[in-house]
Amino acid sequence: MTTVTRHTVLPIAPDALAGLRARDDAGRECVPYEDAEGGAPLRCCLRHSRPGERIALVSYAPLRRWAAATGARPGAYDEQGPVFVHAEDCGGPARGRGYPFARPGVQRTARRYSARGHILGGRVLTLGEDPGTELGQALDEAFADPEVALVHLRAAEFGCFLYEVRRP
Repeated sequence: MTTVTRHTVLPIAPDALAGLRARDDAGRECVPYEDAEGGAPLRCCLRHSRPGERIALVSYAPLRRWAAATGARPGAYDEQGPVFVHAEDCGGPARGRGYPFARPGVQRTARRYSARGHILGGRVLTLGEDPGTELGQALDEAFADPEVALVHLRAAEFGCFLYEVRRP
């Protein structure tokens, strides 16, 4: 089943990726490698890596770039963490793929942020048989609060940033 999203799902922006592929948000040089097994959740194209692809694990601060563009001041909420990206430009995500990294049985956290960049709360989800519909409902619930400016979807077990979601 393919779910059409009602919300704007955003990968890491191309200009941010260009910077991360040189030096990440922790100031470390990017070190690409060949992914022998595949399966890494790529935040540049919002799909899992395939065996043999060249990827890199970099530190990324998703609120920092959004705050710079909007004037928000996230303060201590400006966290950084590990994300996988292609080592070279991949052209971004395919269109019409629904909510990335959604499959039955996985846990996700939908973390809500205000226009100031402060956490307004969140929700932990254990996705069932219709993960796209469940994520859509959780995002509808989040954006029903007019104070919510954006939502970060994260892997609950590690807290890793998966992608940003904006209002429809």
